[in-house]
Amino acid sequence: MVFFKPFLWTLILTGWSCLTMLLQAEEKREDKAQETEQVPLIPRKLLFGNPEKAAPHISPDGTKLAYLAPDAEDVLNVWLRDLQKPGQDRQITQDHKRGIRSFLWQFDHQHILYIQDKDGDENWHLYQTNIDTQATKDLTPYEGVKVEVFAYDHRFPHDMLVLMNKRDPTLFDVYRLNLQTGQLQLDTENPGGVIGWSADHQLRVRASQAYAEDGSTLIRVRNQVTDPWRDFFKVDPTDVVTLLEFSPDNQALYLITNVGVNTTRLMKANIATGDQTFVVDDPQYDISEVMVNPTTYELEAVGVEKERYEWIVLDPQLKADFNHLAQTLKGPFRITSTDLSNQNWIVAAQSDQRPTHFYLYKRPTKKLDFVFTTQPALERYRLSPMQPITFQARDGLTLHGYLTLPVGQKPQHLPTVLLVHGGPWVRDSWGLQPQVQWLANRGYAVLQINYRGSTGYGKAHLNAGNREWAAKMHNDLLDGKEWMIRQGYADPQKVAIYGGSYGGYATLVGLTFTPDAFCCGVDVVGPSNLITLLQTFPPYWKPLKASMDLRIGKLETEEDFLKSRSPLFKADQIKKPLLIGQGANDPRVKQAESDQIVAAMRDKKLPVDYLLFADEGHGFARPENRLKFYAAAEDFLSRYLGGRREPPTAGENWDSLKR
Repeated sequence: MVFFKPFLWTLILTGWSCLTMLLQAEEKREDKAQETEQVPLIPRKLLFGNPEKAAPHISPDGTKLAYLAPDAEDVLNVWLRDLQKPGQDRQITQDHKRGIRSFLWQFDHQHILYIQDKDGDENWHLYQTNIDTQATKDLTPYEGVKVEVFAYDHRFPHDMLVLMNKRDPTLFDVYRLNLQTGQLQLDTENPGGVIGWSADHQLRVRASQAYAEDGSTLIRVRNQVTDPWRDFFKVDPTDVVTLLEFSPDNQALYLITNVGVNTTRLMKANIATGDQTFVVDDPQYDISEVMVNPTTYELEAVGVEKERYEWIVLDPQLKADFNHLAQTLKGPFRITSTDLSNQNWIVAAQSDQRPTHFYLYKRPTKKLDFVFTTQPALERYRLSPMQPITFQARDGLTLHGYLTLPVGQKPQHLPTVLLVHGGPWVRDSWGLQPQVQWLANRGYAVLQINYRGSTGYGKAHLNAGNREWAAKMHNDLLDGKEWMIRQGYADPQKVAIYGGSYGGYATLVGLTFTPDAFCCGVDVVGPSNLITLLQTFPPYWKPLKASMDLRIGKLETEEDFLKSRSPLFKADQIKKPLLIGQGANDPRVKQAESDQIVAAMRDKKLPVDYLLFADEGHGFARPENRLKFYAAAEDFLSRYLGGRREPPTAGENWDSLKR
C-alpha cells in the first residue's frame, strides 16, 4: 500500500482546488459573456422609417409591377417597373406629405388608383394616376366624405362601385363611378343599418348585411336589382357572419360564419332557396382569407391564421403550386397579387427574423424570381425569434400568444414589456414586427397575448370578452405577466405595459385598476373614458352601435357600469410613470380622451409625459412622427426598465410635441 506524504497530499489538494477554481472562473466568464453579449443596436430608422420598397402589385396583364417606395423627400409613393424591359424604375405618383399606403391597378392597365386622407382624419379620397403622364385626379373631391372601394371587375374596366357617406354622414351608399369620365351616380341607397354589401359578377348589388336593434346580424338579398330586398337569414348577436363573393353563376353567396359551430367556416348559400352547403373549415381556428380565381371566380384556397399562417388548398390544379412554394420558401407565405391569367403571382415569404421577401412566381415553370425585400439593410442585424406560447388564465380559459426574448442574453429575470394589441377584436400574429424587434433589441422580453375578445380562436374566445373591459380581459394580461414570472423570464419589478388603441386603454387600466402591477406604461391613442368614447365615435359607426352595446356596454342605460370600467375615474390611483402619444385628428379616439386623463393626473401631480401630434390621427403615419415618438418611448423605457437606448438624432427631438 502506498501512502502520500502530508505535504504531497496538500499539494495535490491545492492543485485540484486551483484547477477547480480556474474551471469555475471560466464557466462564470462564459455565463457572463452569454448574459452580457451586446448585439448591435438596430437604428430606429430601419424599424420605423419608410421601407425601401413595399407592397408590390402585378398589373392585370402581367407586364408591369407597381410598388411603394419613398421619393427624394422620403414620402411613400407608387413606383413602376416594366417586367418585359428591365431598366430604371420610375415614380408615378406625387404625394408630398402623408405618403400612400394602399393602391390598386385599374383594369385598363394605364392607371393606378389610391386613397389618401388629410392629416389622419380618415375621410379618404380616391385618386387616379395615369402611369405614362403622371396626371392625377381626385375622383371623389368631397369635403368631409369617406370613400371605400367596394367592387371592381375586369369585364367592366371603366366602372367601379364605391361606398360613400356623401348623402348621410352616418350611412354608406353604393355609387357607380365611371373611371373614364369621373361621373358618379347613386347606385344603391342604404336603407339604414347596412354595414356591408356584396355585388355579383355583373357589378349588381344583390346582398347586404345590417345590424338589427337587438345586435343580431341580418342578411338581405334580391334576385335582380329591380326586385325588393328580402330577409335571407338572421344571425344571433353572439355569432358572426361575413359576406364574400357570389358564386361563378351568380346564383349563390359565399359566407364566412360560425352559426352552429365555434370557429368560422366557409359556406355556400343558394339565393333562391336559402340552402347552405358546407365548403371548408378548421376545427380550432377561424378562417382568415379566401382566394378566388380572378376571372372564373372559382374558389382556390383558404388561409387560416394558426400559430403561423397556413393554407387549405381547394382547387386541385393549385396543390402542386402551393406544395412547391412551401418546400422552396420553407416557411409561411401569402399570395398578395395575381395577374388576370392567374399564371403570375406575387408571393410574400414571411419570417419572424428578417423582412418580408417578395417573389414573382411563374406558375407554368414553377420559377420563383426574387423581386425585393422591404428593408434590406435590416438583414445585416441579428433579430429575435418569436415563439408561440400557450397558458391557462385563472378561470381555466386557454390563452395563446407570442414570446420574443432578446438575443445575446440569458432568458432569465429580464426587464419585460407586455405589448397589448389594439382592436380589441383583432389578434396578434407571427412574423416580423418592428415594435417587437425594437423592444427585444433594446434588451426587453416581449409578451403578446391574444386575450379573450381577440379574434381568430372561435366565437367562445371572442364572446368571453363581452362586457369584460377592465375585468377578465385585463386579468388575462395579469395572468400573462405572472406566467412570465413563474417561467423565470421576467424580473417582477421591471414589467411595463404598452399598447395602442384598445392596447392604450389596457395600459391605462393597468396603471389605474392595478397600480402596483407594472413599473410604467406607454399609451398610444387609448381611450380613458368609455362614456365619452362611445359618445364621440365617428358618425358612420352608428350602425355598429348594437354590437358596441353587446361587447362594451350600453351608453343610454349603463353609464355607471361604463364609468366603473373607465381609467379616468381612477386616475388618482396611478403610482407609476406614464407616457401618452395622441394624434390631434383621431376620428376614433378623440384627443379629449388623452387630454382628460392627463389633466386629472397633473391635478394630482402624478407622473405623465404627453406628446400630441398635430398632423396625425389614429396612429402615426408619417415616418418623421413615428421616429420622434419611438425615440421618446425608448428614452422613457430606458429610464424605468433600464434597457439600451439609441441617442435621438436632431430630427427625432420631441420637445415641440410636449403638452
